[in-house]
Amino acid sequence: MPIVPMRIAPMRIVVVGSGVIGLLTAGECVRAGARVELVDQAGIPGPLATSNDRYRAVRALHRDDEALTLAAARGRQGWADLERMLGARFCLRTGALTVMPEADVTASLVMLATADTPARAVPAEALAQRYPLLRLAAGDAAVFEPVAGMVLASEALHALAGWLGEQPAVTLRPGHQVTAVGESGTVRLADGSVLHGDGVVIAAGPWSRDLLPAAVAGDLTLLRQTMLTYAPSPAWPGMPVVLGLGPDRDAWLMPPAAGTPARLSAASACRAVPAMTGRAVPAPWRDHLTGLFTQLLADFDPARVTGATDGYYLSDLTGPGPRLAGFGDGTVWAYPACGGMSFKFAPLVARALADRALGRPSRPAGLDFIDRPWPRQKERRHEAART
Repeated sequence: MPIVPMRIAPMRIVVVGSGVIGLLTAGECVRAGARVELVDQAGIPGPLATSNDRYRAVRALHRDDEALTLAAARGRQGWADLERMLGARFCLRTGALTVMPEADVTASLVMLATADTPARAVPAEALAQRYPLLRLAAGDAAVFEPVAGMVLASEALHALAGWLGEQPAVTLRPGHQVTAVGESGTVRLADGSVLHGDGVVIAAGPWSRDLLPAAVAGDLTLLRQTMLTYAPSPAWPGMPVVLGLGPDRDAWLMPPAAGTPARLSAASACRAVPAMTGRAVPAPWRDHLTGLFTQLLADFDPARVTGATDGYYLSDLTGPGPRLAGFGDGTVWAYPACGGMSFKFAPLVARALADRALGRPSRPAGLDFIDRPWPRQKERRHEAART
């Protein structure tokens, strides 16, 4: 009797959330041969997703942190690879300028060389001449990354959602709110229906906390950040992404791109809040950023501020970065902490989530918060506390 080979059914993966992490993870899973159901409470891509906005900065340098710099360089390459795969253009090479004390430039250039990222020093005198709009502290110099720039986030997410919609192995479920995720791979929807997956990925941004076990959710806090949109003067053409502004080095600007206005913000405009209560900006926070950039930009005109918006993020209270978490029997994986830091690393995060959801060996990202997910991170912290 001839031997009939067994047909092994493809794995079924349910992805909750269609922001950047959810879409990229769904793409990684379907390219690995899995069947994917992508669920979002609104549209696909999610119109409320933190990542579904005009554009995001993507650069390698993270001062004083070689691991983040190496990983960010790989993340930037991941965005370029995705652009080629989709046959779309959403990566803009505006360059990125990181302002810092001149004494720190050499160490930053060494880190970027290790990350195989082209860069050059901009000495203090040259910085002041090339960028007269920046009000700099005495002794400020900079490092310029010519291959860095911005990803047009909305265009990237819509291109990826369109590609997923063309794949026979993908089922898109927009307009379906997830109310609970079981540790065995059950995903309950608000209409009473239940989806079942061999693996489940939760990537629902600030809404993820309601779907996680209390032990995971308890370490997360909700942050709200204000950002200004700005119509710059004619003196701005050629301005790159600029980081490291201000006395705390926490302010940044993104130049106009693809018909969109400039964007201005700072870490000082980020605060913890108890709940999401809308995106309208309270006047004191708009005034805070207006006052800050009046000090940082020589030609800043408050009348050119065209708007202000607030975005929400989850952050891990117990560590410096976001967090990858697994629970149950390893069927459910989540990336609940989100924000601007995550976007540049999104291709690496999605690969790690897909590897774990598919049960295959995880390829190291070089980032502790990805390579050592919760609960291993938490257990290690508790062990360190005991010793």
